[in-house]
Amino acid sequence: MTLNEQAQEILRIAEKHGVEQNFLFITTFERYSEQIRISNNLKGIISSEGTMVTKEYVKGRRNLYVNPAITEYNRTCTAANQTAQTLMKIITTMRSDSDPDKQEEDELLAFIKGHRKT
Repeated sequence: MTLNEQAQEILRIAEKHGVEQNFLFITTFERYSEQIRISNNLKGIISSEGTMVTKEYVKGRRNLYVNPAITEYNRTCTAANQTAQTLMKIITTMRSDSDPDKQEEDELLAFIKGHRKT
């Protein structure tokens, strides 16, 4: 399952449990999706440019540095992990209590944890 397919499945299950219209869920999910997009872009930059980059100064002197994309990648991943934790809290506390089937109520969390129904 691709990341996009997984995101769509999370949204489908969230809708089933009544959290898809919640402002906090929507904004946090969008933020998380954007952080994932940014981290994937940074990962591509690191892959194409390498972990070390050369910076040329006046008079042609060159210095070798760690690619700054690595620092931004790490920051973005840390922020995405924190956003994912917030998203999980929103899902567990805000989902509809009107769901009569308690087994089905855990479907969203099971999917996010990687436990898919067979």
